Amino acid sequence: MHLVVIGGVAAGMSAASRARRISPDLKITVIERGPVVSYGACGLPYWIGGAVKDANALIVHPPAFFESERDIRVRVNTSVDEILPSRRRVRLAGGEDLAYDRLVIATGARTATPPIAGDHLPHCFPFHTWEDAQRLEAFLRERQPRRAAIVGAGFVGLEMAESLLARGLEVSLFDRSDHFPGWRDEWLSERIQERLAQAGVALHLGQPVREIREGAVDGFPADAVILAPGIRPNSEIAASAGLALGRSGAIAVNELLETSIAGIYAAGDCAETHHLLLNAPAWIPLGTTANKMGRVAGANAAGRRERFPGVLGTSILRVCGIAVGVTGLSEATAREAGFRPVSATVEAHTRASYFGGEAVKVKLVADRNSGRLLGGALVGTDGVEGRINVLATALTAGLRVEEFQFADLCYAPPYATVWDPLLIAAQQLLKETG
Repeated sequence: MHLVVIGGVAAGMSAASRARRISPDLKITVIERGPVVSYGACGLPYWIGGAVKDANALIVHPPAFFESERDIRVRVNTSVDEILPSRRRVRLAGGEDLAYDRLVIATGARTATPPIAGDHLPHCFPFHTWEDAQRLEAFLRERQPRRAAIVGAGFVGLEMAESLLARGLEVSLFDRSDHFPGWRDEWLSERIQERLAQAGVALHLGQPVREIREGAVDGFPADAVILAPGIRPNSEIAASAGLALGRSGAIAVNELLETSIAGIYAAGDCAETHHLLLNAPAWIPLGTTANKMGRVAGANAAGRRERFPGVLGTSILRVCGIAVGVTGLSEATAREAGFRPVSATVEAHTRASYFGGEAVKVKLVADRNSGRLLGGALVGTDGVEGRINVLATALTAGLRVEEFQFADLCYAPPYATVWDPLLIAAQQLLKETG
């Protein structure tokens, strides 16, 4: 049996490694178009900003490790031009055919840059892959630009704003939308905008960038331009092979992560997954989701029948020193899904004030009809990561606000308050749902 995996980053290497643990005799080949595999792509902005000193620290294992320690053949700098399901082969760039018995597609995503006049100029840089980061770092080091423009206020755009500020650049942020990623929510967007403005980022939101020139973006000074307007799934090769795509344009899969063609699985940013609250397919391109999907796809490609239950879209982001965490549905997405959403916002301390507790801002969303929690967002400098995970667990369990308000959370003055900010928000929310 020969398992071929297309893509060697989060989902791909997770799939290959899990398949090897299950089936010691399986022949496994991973094909990766880039020069490295198994690296933390989410750490690239922090390398640009200097928080990560060595880019190689982002590489979990080199190809030689997988070959010597796990008997997984890894072919880097190699592209797949075509999948031929009827012949159970993949055609590589250059014409070589590689036979497979099972196939996992983990081709990820790519930047979705709409055409902008001047986006080909040498001071313009897409930012998504290892190679993108290497090119940008070389430019920043050699040219020493003073002013940077970031096109796109998604996760990468916000992270890059902080990183470029850390390098001493003046930063302008452009986006066609006036809200930020993860949640379509005015309250959350206002909190993020406040922090960016405090940090000195010039914001240009609510209209698309029209033209990039040498030294300027839409007339605003810029010596370097980072193109990070969002991403879209790398699913074209799957579609060309006859695999079904979902409404999002990502590869459609079932709970076993099987595609529409037998023997072919898909995982990570190229594939859809199941949304636990919407009870429907969704495209949620996150590193956590990719690794989990890869684990299940690899197990099933090796002969198991494991199911991937789905996700909530739980994520956290650092924005110029503050943490922004979200999970589940915003009021806007909940309303579109047919719920009757209500919300409550509070600001409360994370620890006793005499122990230096910081204030955290909390927003919770619930369904008025059922009282079920639907989502939430937190913004602050202390304890956001733990609380967003608590909320995600409550959403997974299907708790109602009435149940959640009495969750048995810990208390001691150095660590927490008697009433946790989440529970205070739940009590406020109960007034809307009760």
